[in-house]
Amino acid sequence: MMDAGNMSGAFVILGIGFFLGMRHATDPDHVVAVSTIVSRERSISRAGWIGVFWGIGHTLTILAVGAAIILFGVVIPPRVGLTLEFSVALMLILLGVLNLTGAIRWISHFFPRAHALGRSKPESIERQAGKVAPHWLGAPFASLGLFHSLRPLVVGIVHGLAGSAAVALLVLGTIRDPHWAIFYLLVFGAGTIVGMMLMTLAFSVPFTVAGNRLAWLNRSLVTTTGVVSLLFGLVVAYQIGIVDGLFTAHPSWTPR
Repeated sequence: MMDAGNMSGAFVILGIGFFLGMRHATDPDHVVAVSTIVSRERSISRAGWIGVFWGIGHTLTILAVGAAIILFGVVIPPRVGLTLEFSVALMLILLGVLNLTGAIRWISHFFPRAHALGRSKPESIERQAGKVAPHWLGAPFASLGLFHSLRPLVVGIVHGLAGSAAVALLVLGTIRDPHWAIFYLLVFGAGTIVGMMLMTLAFSVPFTVAGNRLAWLNRSLVTTTGVVSLLFGLVVAYQIGIVDGLFTAHPSWTPR
C-alpha cells in the first residue's frame, strides 16, 4: 500500500496527466483533422460531440496499445511505428480531398442525420448505433447520425494508434506501478476528450456564424481547411516516407 506522501504524489501526477491530455488535443495534426471535420457543421452542440467522439476513439487505442506496452513489454518495430504515423498523413489527405470535392455531402446522403429525417427517425438511428445502451449514450448518435458519429471516432482511433507508443513510454519512465500507469493513461485520455471537445466547440463558432449568415465566407472556410489538411498531410507523408525512411531499407523512428 502507498503511504500518504506517495498517494498525494500519485494524484499530482494524475492531475498533470489530465492537463497533458488536454494539451495533447492541440497537437497540429489533431487540430487540422478536427477543424476539417467541423468545418461543415452548423451546430455548436454537434461540433462538441464530434470532439467527444474523436477523444473517445483516441483514448481507446491509447489504452489498448499503452496497456500492451506497459503490462507485456510489447515493442513496436520502427517500420510498424512509421506505418501507423503514415496512416495519419493518408487520413489528413483524404479529409482534405473530401472537403475540397464536396464528396462528403454525397456520402452523407447514405447516412442521413436524425434531424433531417423527421421526428420518427432518431429511434432507428439509435438502433443502427447499437441501441442496447441507455438513452443518454444513444442520444449523440441520434443527433449526429451514424456516419457523422463514426467518422471522428475512426479518425481518433488512427491518431491514437500513431501516438500511443510515445505516451506509454513516457508513462513507463514516470510511474513504476503498472496499475497506476494504466490509470494514468485513462486520466490522460479523459483530458484529451475534454480538450478536444472544448477545441471543437471553439472552432464551430465561426463556421456556424458564417454558415448561417455569410455563405461565401463559409465556403471559404471549408475550402481553407480542406487545402490545409491536404498540404499538411502531404508534408507529413513526405517526412515519414522519405526523411524517416519508411520506404527505404533502414527506417528511423522515434515515438512522438
